Amino acid sequence: MGTGERPDLEALKREVAGITWWHTIDLGHGIVTPGQDPTPARLPEIQLPDDLSGLSVLDIGAWDGFFSFEAERRGARRVLATDSFCWGQGGWGTKAGFELARRARRSNVEDFDIDPLDLSPEKIGTFDLVLCLGVLYHMRHPLLALERVASVTRGRLILQTQVDLAGISRPAIAFYQGSELHNDPTNWCGPNPAAVMAMLRTVGFRDVRLVSQWFAEEVSLARMNGTPVRGHITVHAEK
Repeated sequence: MGTGERPDLEALKREVAGITWWHTIDLGHGIVTPGQDPTPARLPEIQLPDDLSGLSVLDIGAWDGFFSFEAERRGARRVLATDSFCWGQGGWGTKAGFELARRARRSNVEDFDIDPLDLSPEKIGTFDLVLCLGVLYHMRHPLLALERVASVTRGRLILQTQVDLAGISRPAIAFYQGSELHNDPTNWCGPNPAAVMAMLRTVGFRDVRLVSQWFAEEVSLARMNGTPVRGHITVHAEK
């Protein structure tokens, strides 16, 4: 398709309909992917900077690529989307959504198939801004995963994750055996907010800030009666 050439919208709609989407992505021309996740609504929670001009961005666990394309839209000079499990290596997702969205949006986002535990500066370089959204609680080895993430972050990390045991003030991590969490065997751990913050400092982030949080129950009451509390948080961490 040449520059300025109008796409075949009916063909694009058929392609979109043939893919099972996780992200909700605006492809233009009134076509929005039917994602199971209301992805654009997560932007206020993660507080992605409005202007990313001149920055390099790494999106870990990119899946269909919503946040990769959003970083590009906000001016990032280079965006690298990485994934493995959700691009056909075990999960129900595939890379087809990412590839179609990139083509439909005429995007220059790069891609690289790699597991989070294999990340290193030697393999992918380092980045001004790293996004690790909805990944940590899928890791069998969360601290090791954060070490790998830290190794490729030279500026800021934006981390969003499922948390558990929020009523406990000291660092603690819940372990999910089998399909205990949401009937999904890929959910392995639920660190509490204190554990997330402590692990990030341990792997080398000096300024760690909690920027948003949501919990299923009232945390202070849970702390009084010892009830586990689940939810999700977003943390910004600076090198």
